[in-house]
Amino acid sequence: MGTLHITELPPLPKREPDSHKGTYGRILLVAGSPAMPGAAVLAARAALRSGAGLVTVAFAGSLTATFTAAVPEAIQFPLPEPGAPEHDAEIDHLIGDDFRERFDAIGIGPGLGTSTASRKVLARVLEVYDGPQVLDADALNLVAEGLPAPPSEKRIWTPHPGEFQRLTGTTPSGDAERLEETRRFAGERGGTVLLKGNRTVVHNGDRFYVNLTGNPGMATAGSGDVLTGTITALLGQGLDGFEASQLGAYLHGYAGDIAAESLGQPSLTAGDLIDYLPEAFRRTLEAE
Repeated sequence: MGTLHITELPPLPKREPDSHKGTYGRILLVAGSPAMPGAAVLAARAALRSGAGLVTVAFAGSLTATFTAAVPEAIQFPLPEPGAPEHDAEIDHLIGDDFRERFDAIGIGPGLGTSTASRKVLARVLEVYDGPQVLDADALNLVAEGLPAPPSEKRIWTPHPGEFQRLTGTTPSGDAERLEETRRFAGERGGTVLLKGNRTVVHNGDRFYVNLTGNPGMATAGSGDVLTGTITALLGQGLDGFEASQLGAYLHGYAGDIAAESLGQPSLTAGDLIDYLPEAFRRTLEAE
């Protein structure tokens, strides 16, 4: 049986008059490290701009001052520095028995690093959390290094071509190869795979979508962190993995296209994508 090519977007989550911040998703982002603090900031800002009601971010404690100034709306869960004696106890506290009830969706990996401490965090998440989840960046690298990731239909994998090569040993080129390899990956690993690039491919083994928004100006550091925040926010608002990936890729690229209209492609930064996400949402809502 062939797979179904999806071309229409799912509707954006509606904002009802009788609602509150909990209605729109309680999400957790595990992101950032002393070497890459901006990844946590970008993912959190993107999640807030994408409609998440409550955003909690777990990061190394030394980032607290930087993060507070950049994202005052987010809830912080500072972790001890890797190697600190209390590090393992804090991880067990964060990812405890009530973890599934505390968060509607999680995104893990942007700027996380591949230290022993990062490996423990990811392993614990994959062990106890069976809800909607996005694995990006260093979470993908840790899995590629051998960290077990039992198949889950609620997981979204968001590799760029280099990460996909590390995960699979293949470097597909052209739409046909990319569709076949992402179909194979989704079948073997479970969930939805979003392979980034020109004409980003989203595949869950049964359905696929090829995104047509975006431009070369988005080939800039931090762009993927923004996408992780956006997709995690959409998961928290009730979209399934395929829909959140499809809509997230579209809105991310659309924000980049709108930004390029004003700023030009060479000058785009990841922060610009966040600044133009509201306009991408507004235009998409008007077109529904």
